[in-house]
Amino acid sequence: MAHKITMLGTGLIGMFYTRALHEHRRPDRVVNVYSRSADHARTFAEDWGISRWTDDMHEAIRDPESDVVVIGLPNNLHKKAIELCVEAGKAILCTKPLALHGKEAYEILQMVEKAGVFHGYLEDLCYTPKTLKAIETIRQGSIGQVTWARAREAHPGPHSDWFWDSEQSGGGAIIDLGCHCIEIGRNYIGKDVRPVEVMCWADTLVKPIRAEDNAIALIRYETGAIGQIEVSWTFRGGMELKDEVAGTEGTIRLDHWLRTGIEVFSSGETGSYVAEKAESSSGWLFPVGDEVNALGYQHMFTDMLDALDENRSPMEDFYDGYVVNAIMDACYASAKSKRWEPVNLPLWRGTIKPHEKIGPKEYDTWHWLIKEEKMPDGQRKVILKIKDTGEIIQKFIAS
Repeated sequence: MAHKITMLGTGLIGMFYTRALHEHRRPDRVVNVYSRSADHARTFAEDWGISRWTDDMHEAIRDPESDVVVIGLPNNLHKKAIELCVEAGKAILCTKPLALHGKEAYEILQMVEKAGVFHGYLEDLCYTPKTLKAIETIRQGSIGQVTWARAREAHPGPHSDWFWDSEQSGGGAIIDLGCHCIEIGRNYIGKDVRPVEVMCWADTLVKPIRAEDNAIALIRYETGAIGQIEVSWTFRGGMELKDEVAGTEGTIRLDHWLRTGIEVFSSGETGSYVAEKAESSSGWLFPVGDEVNALGYQHMFTDMLDALDENRSPMEDFYDGYVVNAIMDACYASAKSKRWEPVNLPLWRGTIKPHEKIGPKEYDTWHWLIKEEKMPDGQRKVILKIKDTGEIIQKFIAS
């Protein structure tokens, strides 16, 4: 089915979303675009071949020709836009973060579910080709039980002025970038595993703003696994997007942006575009072959619109956005209290029965395995713990 889409927002994210929808070989098209600025709406419509534009949000959402609304607006406008979409009975796809805080996200989730409208959470970095492959590898059991997942996003700061105003954004680097990192970690550790508590450091180191421009958080999950997020609005040299996942049987490392597999040296400033948040167009450069695909937008919209056609939930929906907002609330509480803070989830749809804790592996009936390795002489060495006595021993086994 070909979907006709109303796009709310003409900033960078609205551009990426429209580009992903129009350049992908699907019949879906943006047919109406809204901006708070009439000039921006008109120019955007002309640039992308969109037939209608408006600076009236109600008019855009109620467009009788469109059946899907994509929300790419400042964070403080999400709830209002979603309320209007619910009234119009439209399918809703909302950018990250879902809401300003957990309470608002919970209210939004209840609203859309009561109305029975389709909802998708546009968390693009969970849909990158590398991330999807990593998730598949983990689900196949290739790295055993996940013990630790680290996601890092760092760059010189967001593009638009409203991001820097915490009244409109709801926070700083945590709510802008941490939402990505948290949900990436949930996908690696397992969405059915409950996040329990958070320890977070956040500070305003460089930028003349009220919100945090750097933060690090540890999220402890019910299995004992740790999700680690690192975010920065003061990183120089472009945009760093990295994930690492450690398991009992293996490790996965992903580098999405600064080391793309393409390296270019330019001796002078050309003024040409290199990649999102690249700070220079001279020296050693690391272009991205296909930004829309590398950032997950095409896979994301394919899943969203296929899910709508198939009457199923997409991989990321408003419930996921609500969980992320609740975890970010705990991050902010911990940064203030300087101690572990619980994750408040009044609605939890993961596993109710407590998950088995990550624990040691049996070597045989009498021993726990501590470590196994190949020695230079070709022998295999195992370090074991005797179950009955607790004594730690080692054995050499000839190849």
